Amino acid sequence: MDVQDVMRQDLRQLLARWRDQVVDRWVESQRQHLEPYGVSVEDLRREAWELLKHLNDGLDGQTPIDRLAFDYDPLRRMLSELSLNRARLGATPTETAVGILALKHAFIEVLREQAGADPDAVLNTVLSMNRLVDSAALLTFETYVKGRQEIINRQNQQLLELSTPVVQVWRHVLAVPLIGTLDSTRTQVVMESLLQAIQDREARVAIIDITGVPTVDTLVAQHLLQTVTATRLMGAECVISGIRPQTAQTIVQLGIDLSDIVTRATLADALATAIEMTGDKVGVSVPTRPEPA
Repeated sequence: MDVQDVMRQDLRQLLARWRDQVVDRWVESQRQHLEPYGVSVEDLRREAWELLKHLNDGLDGQTPIDRLAFDYDPLRRMLSELSLNRARLGATPTETAVGILALKHAFIEVLREQAGADPDAVLNTVLSMNRLVDSAALLTFETYVKGRQEIINRQNQQLLELSTPVVQVWRHVLAVPLIGTLDSTRTQVVMESLLQAIQDREARVAIIDITGVPTVDTLVAQHLLQTVTATRLMGAECVISGIRPQTAQTIVQLGIDLSDIVTRATLADALATAIEMTGDKVGVSVPTRPEPA
């Protein structure tokens, strides 16, 4: 029997004999820290029992102890779920990792109380438990960071969609009021939303209002030109509004050619121009196409 087998056997014996005591100590060490996040004692006890069960099952195989948290699927999934749940509740990654690390302290306290235990055996067991729990804590930290990043990315995508609404302002006329800085990601969202709206509403003219765009540089102008080109490929025309005097001077100084694009100073002027381009008469009530049921 090699060293790894001896370590696994010692840990399994420890779990079989002192599992209740370890669970009690571990729950108590986390209770006060996690109660503010709505984690009850019952939840902690359930998590502890489930975690120790997967630990015990994993030790029955041949996976190295320091890789058990990463390579034994049931244990890895359980730790990942625990970490993501903590992230959703608002706990910090440090609090989550410290909670897992508290498991080895619970084991050490239980071992310390056992009279007549062989010091060498206790030391080997503690070292094995340290390697196992440290890797588990590392996994929860990585999962937590990944989970939070996914939440942040999803929220950013939702904010991008909300910050680039496509509004139907007249029959066959859409408007996209832009506010804030334009970058490649946001421009892609604007283009996708606009092209989809052109197809869904059979629009012929799209107004891109840049009144709320603080600065227009070469990159912003390039993004606008790409959007105009894509719109024309869909069979619609673009009118750019919100060209303020400072913006016009900047575009000229940068040598950006917008001569083939209809531009207007205000959104109102752009709307009047767009209606003329569709052939409708301003002042005449024009019914919009009913939305499908």
